[in-house]
Amino acid sequence: MTKTIKRLYLFVLLITFTTVLSAQTGAIKGFVLDKGNGEPCMFANVSVIGTSFGAATDINGYFSIPKIPDGDYTLKITYVSYDSIVEPFTIANGKIFSKTYYMTKAAFVLDETVVSAAREEMRTQIRISKIKVSPQQIQQLPSIGSEPDIAQYLQVLPGVTFTGDQGGQLYIRGGSSIQNLVLLDGMVVYNPFHSIGLFSVFDSDLIRNADIYTGGFNSEYGGRISSVMDISMRDGNPNRFSGKVTASTFGTKLMLEGPLVKFKEGKTSLSYLLSGKTSFLEQSSKLLYPYINDGLGLPFNYTDLYGKISLNSPDGSRVNIFGFNFNDNVSYQGLSNLGWDAYGLGANFIVVPTGSTVMIKANMSYSDYNISLQSMDNLPSSSGINGFNLGLDFLYFLGKNQFVWGIQTLGFNTDFEYYNSVGRLLKQEENTTELAAYFKYKLNLGNLLIEPGVRIHYYASMGDVSLEPRLGIKYNITEYLRFKFAAGIYSQDLVAANSDKDVVNLFYGFLSGNLNLPEEFKGEELSHRLQKSEHLIAGFEIDLTKKIDFNVEGYLKNFSQLTTINRNKIYDDIPANSDKPDYLKKDFLIESGYAYGVDFLVKYDQKQVYVWLVYSLGWIKRDDGVSLYNPHYDRRHNVNLVTAYRFGKNQSWNLSARWNLGSGFPFTQTAGFYEETDLYNSLNYPYWSSNGSLGVIYGDLNAGRLPYYHRLDLTLNKIIKFSKYTELKINLSVTNVYNRQNIFYFDRVDYNRVDQLPIMPSLGLSLTF
Repeated sequence: MTKTIKRLYLFVLLITFTTVLSAQTGAIKGFVLDKGNGEPCMFANVSVIGTSFGAATDINGYFSIPKIPDGDYTLKITYVSYDSIVEPFTIANGKIFSKTYYMTKAAFVLDETVVSAAREEMRTQIRISKIKVSPQQIQQLPSIGSEPDIAQYLQVLPGVTFTGDQGGQLYIRGGSSIQNLVLLDGMVVYNPFHSIGLFSVFDSDLIRNADIYTGGFNSEYGGRISSVMDISMRDGNPNRFSGKVTASTFGTKLMLEGPLVKFKEGKTSLSYLLSGKTSFLEQSSKLLYPYINDGLGLPFNYTDLYGKISLNSPDGSRVNIFGFNFNDNVSYQGLSNLGWDAYGLGANFIVVPTGSTVMIKANMSYSDYNISLQSMDNLPSSSGINGFNLGLDFLYFLGKNQFVWGIQTLGFNTDFEYYNSVGRLLKQEENTTELAAYFKYKLNLGNLLIEPGVRIHYYASMGDVSLEPRLGIKYNITEYLRFKFAAGIYSQDLVAANSDKDVVNLFYGFLSGNLNLPEEFKGEELSHRLQKSEHLIAGFEIDLTKKIDFNVEGYLKNFSQLTTINRNKIYDDIPANSDKPDYLKKDFLIESGYAYGVDFLVKYDQKQVYVWLVYSLGWIKRDDGVSLYNPHYDRRHNVNLVTAYRFGKNQSWNLSARWNLGSGFPFTQTAGFYEETDLYNSLNYPYWSSNGSLGVIYGDLNAGRLPYYHRLDLTLNKIIKFSKYTELKINLSVTNVYNRQNIFYFDRVDYNRVDQLPIMPSLGLSLTF
C-alpha cells in the first residue's frame, strides 16, 4: 500500500479521535420506528422544545443531538402521517440519554402537512442532482403489465435518456451504462435491467428507499464516473404472515413475508421476505400480440428471485442477510441467443455502541454475473465478472451537522471473449483489487449548507491512486428560493465490453485491470490508465406555490480520459507490427469527451392530482483522437409528462398517463454498397467464379439523425378492499396508445426497418393479503 494511502488512514483516524472527544458531552440519541412493523421512520424531525437543539433521523431512523447541558427537557418528534411524540428526558452528569421511540400512524393526515415536511427537507438537505424515489412515487406512473417498476420511473427523471423499449439502457447526463454505479443494500449490481428495457431486476414493492444521483455525488460513492443508483430494500413483515400475488399478460409475481420471531415493542424481532417474478412474454405475446414481429412475438423471458432475513433489536441495531438470482434470455432478430445470469449473497449491519453517539455500518457481499451471445455468424462472445465488496462506515451525528468516514474494498475477476467484425478474437482474464477511504462533513450554518468531502481510491492492479475532492453547497436565499452547487473528480477502472459507437447493444459485459492501451493520446503521453471525469453542477429550487415546485439545474461533465474497446483491431500488438497504427493493433483505445446541458422540473403534488413535467436539453461529444462524434445516445431534447388522478369512493380509482417526446438519436448513414469477396479463409478462394456478399460503405460516423421518438402510455386501476389487510387491484394499461412507429434500427443488408414496441394493451390482477 502506498505512503499516500497510509497517510490518509492516519489523518482519518486523527479526525475520528478528536471528533469522539468533542462529542463526549451530554447528548440524546435513539431510533424512531414505526410502532406497527418496526420499520424506521426516515427523516423524521426531532427537536428539544424551548431550545435550538434538533436533528432529523437518517434512513435507519437514527438521530443524535449532542452537547446538551445537564437538565430536564422535553423531546418532540414529528413525522408525516404519524401522531407526534412529546416526551420528557433528563441529561445528568454529561451522560448520553438513549431510547427507541415508536410512532403510531395518524387516523387523519392533512395534505398541507405532507407538503410542509417535503419543503423542510428541501431547506435542510443539499440534494443537488439527487432524486429520492419512494414506492409511492413509483405507483404514480402508468404500469406496463400490472406492476409498476423502478426502470419505468427512472426514464422520467431529469437528465436520463432511454434508448429503446427493446434492449434499451439508461444513459445519465452523458454517462454510458457502465459509468453508472448500482447498489442494492451496499452490493454492486452489474446489470439492473432486463433486455426488454421496460423492467428492472428489482421488485418495486420491496424498495424502502432509492437515491438517484445524476452527477455531483459525494465521497461515499466511487468507482464510477457518471451517476449512482443506491437502493435499499425494506424488511419483512415482523407482525404477521402476508404477501402479494400478481398475474398479467406479461408475467407473474409472488411475494411472501412474515415473522420468525414476532415484533413486540422493546423486544428483538426476526423476519423474512421472499420475492419471485417471471416473464412469459415469449409465449404470451404470440397469442395476445400476433401483429408483433410477424407473429413471432416478443422473444424476452426473465426470472428474478430475492430473499432477505432481518434481525432487529430494541436498541435499533440491525442485521440483514440477503441474496438474489436474476436471469434473462432473448432470441432476437439477428441474434441466435443471448442470455445472462447473476447471483449474489450479502449481509449488512448497523450498531450504535452503548455510551456513544457514533453509528457503525458495515456491509459485505459476493456476486457473480455472466453473459453470453451466440450470433448468426456462429462466433460466440462471453463476459463474466465476479467478486466481493466490503464497506465499513462511521457516522457521527452532531445535531444538525454530521461527520462521516469509511473504508471500502473491492476485489473481482473479469473474463472476456469477443470476436470483432473481421473475426479476430479479443480475450482477457484479469483479477482486480480496489481500496478506498473517504470522509465528508455536513455543516449546517442556518441558511448555508456546506458538504465537503474527499475520497482516495487505490487501483492496486493498475498501480494508480486517484485523489478525488468533492463539494456540495446549498444556500437558502429566501424561504422559497434556494441555490445549490456541486463539484467533484471521479474515476473508474471497469470498461464496457461494447462501444459508444455501437447502435444496438444487447451484449453488456465488463473488462478491467491493466489493459493493452496506447502509450499516448493526441500526441500527449498518458499520465495514468484510469477513466476520469470532472463534474460541475449548479441550479435553483423555487417554491412557486404551496404545492408547485420548480427546479432547474445546469451541468457540465468533462470526461477527460475514457477507455473503449477497439472494434477494428486487425494486427497483433507485437514488435513485427510496430509500424502499424495503434487503432489497428491495440485491444483498447483512449477517448475523451464532454456532456453539458440543463434540466427543468415542475412538480405538482396534491392529494388527488399529481403532475410531473421534465424538459432536458443536452449535448454529448466524444473525441477518439481523429474526430469528434456524437455517441448513439446523444439526445438533444427530451420531454416527459406524467399525470395521475385519483377519484371515486375512498379514491379507489386511479388514472395515470405518461407522454415522452425525444429528438432523434445519431446514426451513421449509408453511403453506398459493394460486392464483398471472402478472402479471409484462403488465398485460393475462386472469387472470379463466386458471388460475394453485400458490403456496406458507411458515411461519416453518426452524422445523421433518426426521427423524433414519442409515446403515450395510459393506466387505469381499481382497488377493491375485502378487509383490513386484503385487497384486489385490477389494472388495465395500454403502452403506445396511438401506435407510434418509433424506429429501433435499420437492417441495411436486408433493407428492413425494425421498430420499437407497437400498441400493447395489458390486463393484470394483483391480490394483497
